[in-house]
Amino acid sequence: MIRRPLRTLTVLIGAATAVTTFAAPASAAPSVLTEAAGPATVAAAQQELGTSLGAAFAGSWLDTTTGELIVGTTDAGRSSRIRAAGAIPKVLRHSAAGLKQIQSTLDNRTAGLPDSVAGWYVDVPSNDVVVSVVGGDPAGLAWAASAGVPVRVEHVKSAPRPLWSVVGGQGLYFDGGACSVGFNAYDDDDHYVITAGHCTELGGTVRGDGGTIGKVARSSFPGNDYGTVKVTHSDVSTPPRVDRYEDGSDVRIEGADVVGVGGRICRSGITTHWHCGRVEALDQTVNYGNGNVVRGLTQTDACAEPGDSGGSFVSRPSSGSGTKLVQAQGMTSGGSGDCDSGGTTFFQPVKEVLDRYDLTLEKD
Repeated sequence: MIRRPLRTLTVLIGAATAVTTFAAPASAAPSVLTEAAGPATVAAAQQELGTSLGAAFAGSWLDTTTGELIVGTTDAGRSSRIRAAGAIPKVLRHSAAGLKQIQSTLDNRTAGLPDSVAGWYVDVPSNDVVVSVVGGDPAGLAWAASAGVPVRVEHVKSAPRPLWSVVGGQGLYFDGGACSVGFNAYDDDDHYVITAGHCTELGGTVRGDGGTIGKVARSSFPGNDYGTVKVTHSDVSTPPRVDRYEDGSDVRIEGADVVGVGGRICRSGITTHWHCGRVEALDQTVNYGNGNVVRGLTQTDACAEPGDSGGSFVSRPSSGSGTKLVQAQGMTSGGSGDCDSGGTTFFQPVKEVLDRYDLTLEKD
């Protein structure tokens, strides 16, 4: 065995320690902010960098693959500041203010704008302004080229259109009559509007307050009083809402739990709008005359008038402010009296039509 002096061994250990200490980094690199940090944290960093970079700021965005925060700048010398704030710098040609100015130039050229120009926007990651032209239409391309500012043209398949909602209690118009929307529902493939069967028996194309909805899909009257309209227009949305008109903001459908006898309910329709009352009887058979007998209706003392047919019956919403969640009950069928002197109104329970046609109610 070779014995080394203790003093030599101590020197070697000390030398190894010195090397290790020298190799350690002075400080860790700042971590990169990602989408996982949460919207508030990311937004605060974006705002701080937008302010501190001033005229050199060229926008910020999250990388769609990694979720990392990327900040553009027109001054490469600002990159270290961006890294220190937890973002990844990217040197770009146009500042955010410059891109906004290009967009403003287009905003001021809408006179004579071709319908084939679907719109324009600032594409922050690509650092340019994009003009969307439907199908490469020559008139749209010419408009973009004549703007006098640098733009990139993208070709889109179709032009945008305003979207509108079919809301419970609002108008539902048939060839030969007007009724009200009950509820919205869907199956695996399509969306439907549910209303009264004596309305859908009119058949044909059906319109709402914002335009055409679609065509009558199914109808059951007499015996029952329900029917559906298939939504075929892509600009129609079917939210789980019922219009309260002058009584407040829309209520939202939470479910379809049944309100029993004595319980409070409300109904909505285009003629008399929003009225409330109580359930008086369940599973009632009603004779509307001329052989039109309907079974399984619910009787209430909430008034209604012609045109309200098909409209929404829901549980009475709670008082106070905030979002009102209600339970769907059914669609107005018929009744007697009016909303001046009072009356009796019947509704077709919604659960029956959902079960019959294998539909799922639109819910909040």
